[in-house]
Amino acid sequence: MIFNKTLDDVKVYEAGKPIELVVREYGVKEEDIIKLASNENPYGTSNKVVKKLQEVSVNACIYPDDSMYELKEALANKFSVQENQIIIGAGSDQVIEFCVHAKCNSKSKVLMAKTTFAMYEIYAKQTGATILKTQSDEHNLDQFRDIYKNQGADIIFLCLPNNPLGECLDAKDVYEFLDEVDENTLVVLDGAYQEFASYKDGAKAINPSEVIAKYSNVIYLGTFSKAYGLGGLRVGYGIAQDDIIQNLYKLRPPFNITTLTLAGAIEALKDEQFVQDCIEKNFIQMKRYEDYAKSKNFKYIPSYTNFITIYLDGYFSKDIAQKLLEKGVIVRDMTGYGFNAIRITIGTQEQNTKVFKILDMVLND
Repeated sequence: MIFNKTLDDVKVYEAGKPIELVVREYGVKEEDIIKLASNENPYGTSNKVVKKLQEVSVNACIYPDDSMYELKEALANKFSVQENQIIIGAGSDQVIEFCVHAKCNSKSKVLMAKTTFAMYEIYAKQTGATILKTQSDEHNLDQFRDIYKNQGADIIFLCLPNNPLGECLDAKDVYEFLDEVDENTLVVLDGAYQEFASYKDGAKAINPSEVIAKYSNVIYLGTFSKAYGLGGLRVGYGIAQDDIIQNLYKLRPPFNITTLTLAGAIEALKDEQFVQDCIEKNFIQMKRYEDYAKSKNFKYIPSYTNFITIYLDGYFSKDIAQKLLEKGVIVRDMTGYGFNAIRITIGTQEQNTKVFKILDMVLND
């Protein structure tokens, strides 16, 4: 069968290994598995959200409110924007897809950092667009400027902070860069981990209302999958000026999130204390990983997220990740990105203590 030729160069996104796979293939008991590969919230979901989901589960047979008015209203209040400046997606990934398909075709160019969220490139290649990348793995705005000045771009992706590396640009540097971008170039500010970055360093905080008020060509993305602990419900959002949102709506399918997802996200916004508690514990535990890396003379990337990337000099990260997997610890091997490193989601205190012990065993084996 003949398919669209643009798919020939598209790689399938590789998600983190599921718990079920480790149970099946390595015989590890489910309760003994520690999954730290997909940057989920290790503290689970707010009890208030769980209670709400139980209450509304009887309505699973009913389509959700497709206007998503209550969720948009809550987000509008949180970020001091208007409801018509918000679009809801099945994860922020879906909003990324909307952005790409709204702007790109086979003659388009999409600019991004060398190492960043894989779905930017995957969605862009689906349209046949040309991918432009910086030489630097981390975000280097001087390199972004040079490429943009010489080649232009229809879309620019800035991941703030960056997944899968963890570094983050200062907001003032981002705004200075935006001043230089043509109004016909769509700039996507991906804030999937912004809650973590803004907590750790206020200089990294992106203010969505401030950004979209000043820049008509910018969309800010957020998600409930990380700090809010709703990865399994798949809900994200985009915030931009009305004309961008209205055009993205032309690509949105009806009922693109579920009845339970909608209720869960609305309730999650009412429990900001849960989010703040999770973020605070995240950075307390991250310090333990930094100290562990230093004790082994391993370099790491200072992270503004809920994960840390650690280089394993003297070892092969692919082998270490596999041995950890066999012992029930799921991490992300970074070999596919060209790094001899592993990316580890910051777990709970108990989980991390076990990880250090198992990692010591693997490294000494």
